[in-house]
Amino acid sequence: MTIRAVLWDMGGVILRTEDPSGRRQWEQRLGLAPGELAEIVFDGEGSREAVVGRGTEDEMWTLVLARLGLPESERQALVADFFRGDRVDQRLVDFIRSLRPAVKTGMITNAWPNVRHYLKDEWHVADAFDHIVVSAEVGLIKPDPRIYQLALDGLGVAPGEAVFVDDMPENIAGAEALGMHGVRFLTPDQAIGDVRALLGSSAILAE
Repeated sequence: MTIRAVLWDMGGVILRTEDPSGRRQWEQRLGLAPGELAEIVFDGEGSREAVVGRGTEDEMWTLVLARLGLPESERQALVADFFRGDRVDQRLVDFIRSLRPAVKTGMITNAWPNVRHYLKDEWHVADAFDHIVVSAEVGLIKPDPRIYQLALDGLGVAPGEAVFVDDMPENIAGAEALGMHGVRFLTPDQAIGDVRALLGSSAILAE
């Protein structure tokens, strides 16, 4: 079956934490293990609620501050330091843009309610995608098969006509269970090469 769409995850793929030093400073100050702050933020109750649209980012950070024993006055500094090492991979975004119009492009992201604002107005990458599905907006998270189907329906393609790129094995498995082609993101070069290989095989089969 010809590949007609390539869909992408956001966090850990297009947006990655390249410099964790801001988080490490807080972990050292608070006596946390390396990586523990990210676990508290992303795996805590507030994030679990926000990622399915049942809570806001402000409410999530209020719970994080309480968990860490920090006053409200430290919120701004904590949030700024937590995200200061995150970088959008512009080369990867340029590659995604280059796929069109030969194939459609999409995004499926497990993210908090305000992420569309960042995609459009802060990171300026929303225009690289024909359709974006945000978990907080639809109340579903990967690897629930329904969130992949929403993205496929939005692009007007069948599962076998789509490639999905994600850094989490369970999310790839969820896409493949639906019949999509999965690409596990390890590095930008590897992911780009794997997508190109699938598109090349698809073109050959279509001839």
